[in-house]
Amino acid sequence: MDVRGRGANDLMRGLSRAKAAVLGALGAAALLTACGGGGSGPEDAIRELNRVDHGKPYIGMSKADVLRCAGQPRSRIPAGTNAETLIYHYSGPGPVPGADIKNAECTASLTMDRGKLARVSYAHMNVRSPYQWQSERDPEKAKELRNTPVPSCTFSLPRCPR
Repeated sequence: MDVRGRGANDLMRGLSRAKAAVLGALGAAALLTACGGGGSGPEDAIRELNRVDHGKPYIGMSKADVLRCAGQPRSRIPAGTNAETLIYHYSGPGPVPGADIKNAECTASLTMDRGKLARVSYAHMNVRSPYQWQSERDPEKAKELRNTPVPSCTFSLPRCPR
């Protein structure tokens, strides 16, 4: 702030305005944090879902090691000359060789790139939106959907030390 040619009163008024602006900005930031940080918005749900990356310890494994640990996939989807996605259906912590998949609850997509595991995606086979209840016209069904937790899965390769 340039104070040349100003009186002491002008300087004090300028400082008071600056102080008020800073305090106002801090108050607005605190209010936004309090309103947005309640843990109930979609951003919080996504953050919670991504809090732990269960596939991360396996990234970089060779395709041969993945097949040894998880067995043959239910299907393979080629993706160019050096990549493919292996699809597994499983129940429990993760896919294992020879598992009965008739009643599988989860599906995992393991993306291989140049013979190495590059990405793991997994989900419950009956996944639904946590907001599906909002589009339900029957109030009883809406209440049931709202109170029923969304099914989820975890992922590991139980036969692989990590």
